[in-house]
This record gives sequence, structure tokens and C-alpha cells, in this order.
Amino acid sequence: MIRLLAIDIDGTLLDSRGRVPDANRAAVADAVGRGIEVALVTGRSVHFSRPIVDALGVPVTLVVNNGAVVKSAAGDTELRHLLERQVARSVLEETRAYEDSVAIVFDRPDERQVVFERMDWTHPNRRGYFEKNKAFIAHAGAPLAEMLSEDPIQVMFNGAVAAMRELTGALEASLLAARFSVSVTEYEHRDFSLVDVNAAGCSKGSTLAEWASRRGFHAAEVMAVGDNLNDLDMLAYAGTPVVMGNASGALKARADRQWHVTASNDEDGLAKAIRTFIRT
Repeated sequence: MIRLLAIDIDGTLLDSRGRVPDANRAAVADAVGRGIEVALVTGRSVHFSRPIVDALGVPVTLVVNNGAVVKSAAGDTELRHLLERQVARSVLEETRAYEDSVAIVFDRPDERQVVFERMDWTHPNRRGYFEKNKAFIAHAGAPLAEMLSEDPIQVMFNGAVAAMRELTGALEASLLAARFSVSVTEYEHRDFSLVDVNAAGCSKGSTLAEWASRRGFHAAEVMAVGDNLNDLDMLAYAGTPVVMGNASGALKARADRQWHVTASNDEDGLAKAIRTFIRT
């Protein structure tokens, strides 16, 4: 019996135009009505996820920043896994070649939640994010490492797929690799990738497992639905893992053959999966 439903946002809950389809909204509401807890498990930050929660219109838990922060339906912080600021400083030192592709994300209530130094927000793959989040983005008046006055949520990189794959390899080979985790989200059709450096051991899957345990749920009682590489360990943890039909090639290549596959996000794939696996 499924008691906890974990849903990725982009590419899963949302269609390719960034909307919540009516079928998905109705299916999630039906699951909540059946007494199933729902968690949106995303690489997005809290403020970027709130409009999606509002669009659903039902109480959900938010697991954001690839597992770094968990917020209750009421908005209270339930869990935080912050990156040590010295580790973040060292990561920035080791990745100077990517200074125009990096920002630091903080758990703050004001406009300094995302701090950057040289990021070009006019780039087509960044412009939309900037327009939606500019109230929370601040320009650093000094080298980015000097902005680390507190432990951040993560160091966030983004850029072309090939460049971000090269960066990921360098991070994984770092002498500090045991002190942080790396989450990758790839959009090959846009030649765009996100690489998040979080606290050691922090991921969508590890935090979902921790949250489920706190709520008294076993892995067998968890259903997870996702479409990208950063969903990999969340899917591996869940007793009922479902891969979207529009999943990235990288995820499909690494997915377990026993995992379920649903329709794409433009074909109400999430709603179909919920109807299939959550019954009265």
C-alpha cells in the first residue's frame, strides 16, 4: 500500500510549457483525498516551488534544493542539510574556470537567497529563471567566496551539457569529494545542465528516505516519479519507482529495468501513474 507519493516538479508534475495539467492536479488531489501524503521533491528552491504548490491547491511537503531543505505544508522548516562554508569556499577555489557559471544559494528570507558574481543572466537558458526569481537574486560586490558569511544550501553551477559533464568529473575527482555531494540535471535538447554541490550525503533520495522514516513510512510504502538524473537515487529508494516517458537519455541509460515507465509529461504521464498504482 502506498502511503507517501514523491513527485519531481519539472518534467514530471509540469508539462513541457511549465504548466500543471488539470489531469495531474486532479490526480494529486485525489491521492491526498485518499489519505496519501504528497511530497514535491525538486531541485528548485522554496520560493521557486511555492507557485506550484499554490497551483495544486492541496497540502504538500516540499523537499527542495535536491534534498537540502524540507518544508512542511505550513511552511515550517523540518530538515536542513547545509553545505559547510569552508567546503563551499574550497569548491569555488577549485572551479575558477567556471566563475561565469556559478552562484551560491542560501536559506534566507530576503533577496539575497541566490548570490552570483559573473553569471550572465541574459543567456537564453538562464533568462527565464532570472525573470521568475530576480527578486531573490543578488549580485556579489566582491569575489563570491567572500560572500560565504554562513553555511549555504549549495553551490549551483549551470551551463552547456558538455561543460557541466566535465565539471562533474572534476568535482568527483576532487580530494574533497567525500565532503560534498553532486546532483546533476540535464536537458540535452536545450544543451543545458545544472550541477548542484550540496552537503555530503545529501540528495533527493537520502532526504526522502529520512523524511519517510520520520513519518513512519517504509520504502515499500513510497511511490516516486521522476524524469532526470537527480531523481535516480529517489527512484532507487522507492518501493514503486516510476520513470516519465520524457525522461532524459542519461536517466534512461541508468534506470533499473524493473522500474515502471509511464507516459510523457505532455501526455498526463504523472496522472496515469497515480491512477495505475494508487487505488482505493
